[in-house]
This record gives sequence, structure tokens and C-alpha cells, in this order.
Amino acid sequence: MMDPTSLPPIPQTDPKAGYLAHKPAIDAAIARVLASGWYIGGAEVAGFEAGFAAFAGLDHAIGCANGTDALVLALRGLGIGRGDRVATVSHTAVATVAAIELAGAEPVLVDIDPATYTLDPASLARTLAALPGIRAVIPVHLYGHPADLPAILELARAHDLKVIEDCSQSHGAMLDGRMTGGFGDVACFSLYPTKNLGALGDGGVLATKDPVLAERIRALCEYGWRERYISDIAGLNSRLDPIQAAILSAKLPHLAADNARRRAIAERYDRGLAGLTPALTLPVRRPGAVPVYHQYVVRHADRDALRQALGRQGIGTNIHYPMPVHLQPAYQGRIVLDPKGLPETERAATAILSLPMYPGLADDQVDRVVVALRESMAVARVA
Repeated sequence: MMDPTSLPPIPQTDPKAGYLAHKPAIDAAIARVLASGWYIGGAEVAGFEAGFAAFAGLDHAIGCANGTDALVLALRGLGIGRGDRVATVSHTAVATVAAIELAGAEPVLVDIDPATYTLDPASLARTLAALPGIRAVIPVHLYGHPADLPAILELARAHDLKVIEDCSQSHGAMLDGRMTGGFGDVACFSLYPTKNLGALGDGGVLATKDPVLAERIRALCEYGWRERYISDIAGLNSRLDPIQAAILSAKLPHLAADNARRRAIAERYDRGLAGLTPALTLPVRRPGAVPVYHQYVVRHADRDALRQALGRQGIGTNIHYPMPVHLQPAYQGRIVLDPKGLPETERAATAILSLPMYPGLADDQVDRVVVALRESMAVARVA
């Protein structure tokens, strides 16, 4: 094996690299806001919203404080709350499920497709047939790969469900020539620093084609105001601040190129690791999908030993996500599940591993990861 001390470590992700890649534009954007004297709302936020709506191919975008709030605002904007059920997956960031409860609704968790780790329409269909009161579904485009939206939308139409796309990991991903976010009633994006489009702090944005829904969500973001200081509806305080909006506007023009770089890294991994299958399962791509590889996730029966072996060679990895939401202490035993349980979700959590993935990752670093994986797999314990 290579000497792990001979080369600098490779992190699993590196948000600072995203800042350094666009440092002059970001520094200028921050200075512009500081000099303006306008620190809540204003032209910077409006400018980012307009730019993001154009990028997403939707008519309206509304900035908010974070991706969790985006989901809460989407649910509340659609009139979903107490007494309603919302279906989503358990293999996701806990924010997806937490947001449903924050909106006053009840989560119902369904299983995943083991190939793409996204919502399994068969599990959703089974759950809809068994349980009353489900008013909405939140498909999560996990790891930057689109969920099976045609099948999900067909079920939504048949059962009169609202569709809220969780696009927090799929900024710019495509399915059948359309960008994720444009299929459902509303799309929610996190702008956390490690996302494909990330702020240098927290942030979120919603996007929709529906002007009435957009206006309601915009009011909900700021106390339910339509007229300043007068709450027309009960809202909250969830605003994207101008500094983050300016930073995001500086980074947005580079998002398509950054996503293309992620796909190139994924293709290099695919080529370099192909000989390790089937012991190592590589990401698959749904027909018609153009993923944006927020994460490059492999699967191995002895994941923990493989992760330790890579760590000894200076290769950073992560597990997204180590425990399904329904098994976490805050939720275990009280969340409604698919009547057949979530076997694929639970199996995935024991075997998945996220390799280094960010646009600043150089080809020689990708090749180091490939070599390290090959050497680690050669060790009997993880072969």
C-alpha cells in the first residue's frame, strides 16, 4: 500500500475550495452588501431569486433561512398541517421528516429503490392503499439523482396528492429533459455550504410555477405580512439575508460547470472502480436521468472496515446516512411506515459509503481514491 503520510489527505468534501475558486467575485459581493447599508431583504435577495428562478426554469423563487424552513413553508403554503399525513422516505437527511412535523402534519415513511436510493413508487402505492389521510408526498432527489417522478406523479394524480420536490441535493439535475423541481407543485432547495449551490452559511430557496402559491409562501416567510407590520396569515421569520444572497448570485453562474465537473469525477470513478464489482456496488443512473452527483455513494458488505482502510491512506469518506430516520431515538416506534416495513432502507444504511466528491477534486486525487480502494479491497477482510 502507498504510504499514507506521503501525500496530503483528501477530504470527503471541501466547501472552502468552492470559496477559493470564486474568491474575487464572492469578496466583491460581500463588500458590496456591507457598503450598501441594506442588510435585510432588498435588491440582493430579489436579484438572487430572479436568477435562481431563471436557472430552475420556473417563474417564482423565494429565498428563506434554510432548506428545512423551505419544506415547512411549502407544506404550509399548500395548506397542509394538523390532521394531514405526508409521505416521504426514511433514507434522507432528518430535516425532511422534521419539517413535516414542524408544519404540524404526520410523516408516513416509505421504502427506497435499492438501486437509486430514492422513493420506491411500489412502496408508496402500497402505503396509499393501506393508510387514509395522506395529502402530500415529498420525493427526495437523493445524492443528486432524480427520483422516479413519472411514477410518483401518476400516483399523486390518482390520489389527489400535492407533490413537494426535495431538491436539496439536486440543483440542476435533469430527468427526461426537464430539471428537477419543475415536476411537482413546489420545489425546495437547501443552500447549505456543501450543497451543489452552497452559501457561506445557511440558506434555502423555494421555486414554483404557481403565482398564488408563491405569493402565499413569500408572506409566510415574513410573519404572514402582505402589508408591513400587519399579519394577514400566521407566518414565521425565515429570510435569506443579503450577504448570502450576494454570495449565491456570484456562484450561480458557475453551477452548471461545477455540476459538469461532478459528472466527470463520477465517470472517472466509474471507470476506475468497474473491476471491483460486484463486491463494490457503484452508483447507477435511471434511464433519462442526468444526475449532479451531490454525493458519489458506493456500497460494500463490510463498509466499516473499508472506511477504516481508506482512512489509513488519508482518504476522507462519510456515511449519508448511518441510521434511517425511523430508527433514530427521536422517531423510533412512533412514525407510521409502509405496512411491509422499510427493508431496503435498513439494508442500505449498513453498507453505503460516500467517497470524496466536490468540483475542486483534481483528477490525480480521484485516481488516488481509486488506487486506495483497490488496495483496501485487496485486504482479505474487505475483499
